[in-house]
Amino acid sequence: MHPPPLPATIQSVVSSLPFRRAMDFSSDLVSLSATTALGLLVLYCVWRIFHRGSNHKKRYPPVAGTVFHQFLNFRRLHDYHTELSRKHKTFRLLAPFRQQIYTSDPTVIEYILKTNFPNYGKGLFNYQIINDLFGDGIFAVDGDRWRHQRKLASYEFSTKVLRDFSGAVFKSNAVKLAHTISKSVIANKKLDIQD
Repeated sequence: MHPPPLPATIQSVVSSLPFRRAMDFSSDLVSLSATTALGLLVLYCVWRIFHRGSNHKKRYPPVAGTVFHQFLNFRRLHDYHTELSRKHKTFRLLAPFRQQIYTSDPTVIEYILKTNFPNYGKGLFNYQIINDLFGDGIFAVDGDRWRHQRKLASYEFSTKVLRDFSGAVFKSNAVKLAHTISKSVIANKKLDIQD
């Protein structure tokens, strides 16, 4: 047999007990927290959609291929890179765990080598690789050490030094060429200048 139903007064007493009110409050709190979290997530998604095209987004060069494309074109790798450079002045090649950026755009090259040179250092990795060959020379170092090396080298690459050197080389080669032409004329032989 079923127990008899509780009188209405006892049911009202049970529903007014403190633990019953605490359970209702905690379930309301969980519902409120879940609703708030969901609302914040929706607001974030909407914000991302509308701010995706803003000027703060980084622009990357187009991806022109992967390291696997280089393997496929290995026999003609130089021609492959030349074709890519004609198609895209600046482009990326993706490889596992890294990407490489190539450029043939004169404005980008000037920006890297002149306008904003300090931001494009060789880095510790490259320094460690080429240090054995070049030591702390201009091709291996960055920053102040590079500036010092450049200052030292600039004297050797001045206009006067280069003109004197190239003038001497030109005179020496011109004398050799004149001698070779004279011998061919005397012997009445054809001369292929490319030889």
